[in-house]
Amino acid sequence: MMLHRYVIATIISFGLGLMFITSGCGQRPLSTAPETSYSSLSGAIKHNITYNTVDNVSLQMDIYFPAKLNGKTPAVLYVHGGGWTSGDKAVGAGSGDVSALRAAGFIVVPINYRLAPRFKFPAMIEDVKCAVRFLRAHALEYGIDTDKIGAYGGSAGGHLVSLLGVTDQSAGWDIGPDTVYSSRVQAVVDMFGPADLPALFSGSQQVVAQSVFGTSDPKSPILARASPVSWISRDDPPFLILQGDHDTVVPLSQSQEFYTRLTGAGVDTMLVVVKNGTHGLNGSPDMQPTRQDLTKMLVDFFVKHL
Repeated sequence: MMLHRYVIATIISFGLGLMFITSGCGQRPLSTAPETSYSSLSGAIKHNITYNTVDNVSLQMDIYFPAKLNGKTPAVLYVHGGGWTSGDKAVGAGSGDVSALRAAGFIVVPINYRLAPRFKFPAMIEDVKCAVRFLRAHALEYGIDTDKIGAYGGSAGGHLVSLLGVTDQSAGWDIGPDTVYSSRVQAVVDMFGPADLPALFSGSQQVVAQSVFGTSDPKSPILARASPVSWISRDDPPFLILQGDHDTVVPLSQSQEFYTRLTGAGVDTMLVVVKNGTHGLNGSPDMQPTRQDLTKMLVDFFVKHL
């Protein structure tokens, strides 16, 4: 495809050993939500809102509102990790970023989704997409700007938000309620999420592949279909990828390959390689940039693109 602008920049900032790589441009859909008064929701927290019930499972989200709402407030979905088999909306690598996003004026929405081995892929991405549609369907009720919905997550959550960012209804995963609404998002932060599953599962993690995706064959088309790298196109939203260089669970090569494919398609993308960063980017003393720095980057990214 013709690329109108292609910029690659490497910035070493404040002696942190930080690598930024950016490229391309993104786009957003049009908004339709009218403005109204949301003073009763300002600063509120709503826990355990059911956004769908499927297979006798109540899928729930929490909604954290910023101090001020005007009816056109950007929202950010948080998707937890846990190897697609465990975890909860209240915890995970990105749970500590909720308060900073809220303080920056975002509505923040951590969600739960169906887990393996009871539920095999694509149950997880179907649920994540359903949650985005729910936010649009209830935008007037919660004061959400339907033009400005982002998503972030770590590990398995990073995989799911990446897949959310690069797919539309043509993938066949928009099923359930509110299908008149789009599940597309306008910005994604992928925190060390798997992007190329055949490559990831070619080694010792084939047991996980069988449990989650129903196959232990790294050449299975199921794994290719579940890989964000398989769906990239020029109209994908901007991406920020955060990845530790010492991650032995999801290796750096996964994020590098995702970055290369995104930028090659002309998608506005930044890769931050964290020196001494292990899986989880848990803020070890020798990690550069620090965990606090990463939170600021995440918030600034959403401020810029939403």
